[in-house]
Amino acid sequence: MPFISDESLQHFENAIYLPMLLTILARDREAVERSALKFQAPYLRLIDAAIDAVQRDNKVTADYMRANKLRLERGKVGDTFTKYIFYHGGYTDERSYLNARLKNRSEELLEIYLSRGSI
Repeated sequence: MPFISDESLQHFENAIYLPMLLTILARDREAVERSALKFQAPYLRLIDAAIDAVQRDNKVTADYMRANKLRLERGKVGDTFTKYIFYHGGYTDERSYLNARLKNRSEELLEIYLSRGSI
């Protein structure tokens, strides 16, 4: 089975993490809107800028995957692991991601998007 190039693997992982970040940021935005913060606008602008950056990067990933005929499918979700199936070049590659790793990496990416705006 041919290996997945580093560039393609990066896009596969973006396809895993970026939609998660959009969900997290949307929920956080709602939480800020419902909160009793005295000045909500700066927090909302920060979250909105992060959402925009994640959406831009997600589009780049989707375009790359479409152009290279790559597809990602989420498989079985367990207590410890989540399986993902990578379709590439007529092959499939099943990979298990530790749920704790998914959470930790999402948090790392969230920090990057909130501080810099892009990965």
